[in-house]
Amino acid sequence: MAVKWTGGHSSPVLCLNASKEGLLASGAEGGDLTAWGEDGTPLGHTRFQGADDVTSVLFSPSCPTKLYASHGETISVLDVRSLKDSLDHFHVNEEEINCLSLNQTENLLASADDSGAIKILDLENKKVIRSLKRHSNICSSVAFRPQRPQSLVSCGLDMQVMLWSLQKARPLWITNLQEDETEEMEGPQSPGQLLNPALAHSISVASCGNIFSCGAEDGKVRIFRVMGVKCEQELGFKGHTLGVSQVCFLPESYLLLTGGNDGKITLWDANSEVEKKQKSPTKRTHRKKPKRGTCTKQGGKTNASVTDEEEHGNILPKLNIDHGEKVNWLLGTKIKGHQNILVADQTSCISVYPLNEF
Repeated sequence: MAVKWTGGHSSPVLCLNASKEGLLASGAEGGDLTAWGEDGTPLGHTRFQGADDVTSVLFSPSCPTKLYASHGETISVLDVRSLKDSLDHFHVNEEEINCLSLNQTENLLASADDSGAIKILDLENKKVIRSLKRHSNICSSVAFRPQRPQSLVSCGLDMQVMLWSLQKARPLWITNLQEDETEEMEGPQSPGQLLNPALAHSISVASCGNIFSCGAEDGKVRIFRVMGVKCEQELGFKGHTLGVSQVCFLPESYLLLTGGNDGKITLWDANSEVEKKQKSPTKRTHRKKPKRGTCTKQGGKTNASVTDEEEHGNILPKLNIDHGEKVNWLLGTKIKGHQNILVADQTSCISVYPLNEF
């Protein structure tokens, strides 16, 4: 059963982030930004001028009171202890920003926007050093790779996933999710696939920096491995009955949280599949269809059944939560020493689910 954090917003919450010291921040429609304590008490609130939706919030790992927030085409830098006063702000994107990402050395900030562009902001010199323009539609998500401060991945509503190196203005690698699916099919596309194209909504990189996941409108979760200057899809499975709005690797693990427009939240353990591929590095010319029934269920609550096994291939859900609302944002973080899932949805509340057994 979820604990509800209330009193911080009056409109749907769109994004969440947590600091290393246990502070949390949430952004909502209408320009609302709220800071929270670990007990779910609102500590501070501000509303940005212009009332543009707050689409992404991000704490600085090295300075836990510093917070980055995107609203409209603007990035504001704030002290979470005094949200009313911005420390700085940047207007470098031409259209609404959808996602922010800091690199591990914290000198670069990436902002992905509705034009499909990704702006790379040098935070020390306060100027844009790269403008990455290859997505032909909205760039919905961008993420720097841990341990590789010059490398990032992105995805968008053009159904493309890209690997970038900041040494180059062009992507090192691109894949089109829809074309890849079509190649793998042995017959004509079903009506469901035509109605639910693989618009990519969310991307998350595991702590190792080489494994990342992408969630798309076709309900599929895809897991890729970076291999030098290209990537290979390790796994692709139907994770949700509607679009996958959020994917989120838990820190220092291959446990992957996914949330969907079907109101479901699922925890997957990709570790066995990732390790299996590492032990057999033979190059594959064609991706094989997943074998059925080779993964055994491990402990933990799960509603998985035989049909799950057929649908998800080798990977089985470790946990299924019927949240009941379309998921806007997922965050796996420790609160008072215990792992929790925080969920933002179409309501003005934040839902907190304990993950004690993992």
